[in-house]
Amino acid sequence: MGRTAKYSADQFVDAAIELVAEHGPPAVTIAAVAGKLRAPVGSVYHRFASRDVLLAKVWLRTVQSFQQGFIDALSRKDGLGAALYTLRWARAHPKEGRLLLLYRREELVSGPWPEEIQSLATTLAREMDRAIVEFTRHLFGRVANETLLRTVFALIDVPHAAVRRSLRAGETPPVELDDLVSTAYNSILGGYP
Repeated sequence: MGRTAKYSADQFVDAAIELVAEHGPPAVTIAAVAGKLRAPVGSVYHRFASRDVLLAKVWLRTVQSFQQGFIDALSRKDGLGAALYTLRWARAHPKEGRLLLLYRREELVSGPWPEEIQSLATTLAREMDRAIVEFTRHLFGRVANETLLRTVFALIDVPHAAVRRSLRAGETPPVELDDLVSTAYNSILGGYP
């Protein structure tokens, strides 16, 4: 019978998130993650084959955490709720928000990902694309380059821009941003059914 693991994969992912939030992606090394938990380096390697695999898991878990609530709002045809969800999620998850909204996947992970990670990343991307396309079709009755651009700008670009400055400064996005994002959303998409 094997020993019970003292440290879980989630604990290592949490430590990596803290390191990214505090010092940026270059700070995440296997030794730094182990040090954050006072765990042996081998414990990290036992769960993650490399730094890239660890960072891929960090990024994917963060995307999953954010994406489900965003897609749920879109499935209820609540575009404004989806746009505001970005701000609310960033307030509730400041470390993860900093990671997700300040860094692109390519800044966190380089090189080829294992099949399991590639598969999950592809699934998440397809789910998000599908939700945005379906919401665009609901709103405009069709999906064209212009309607998709307008929808993505209101749902993703504006809220992202609204929280970026605060997250970069290590601050919680102020609630006053909700009114600004609402105004922008209504200006961009409010005239459509």
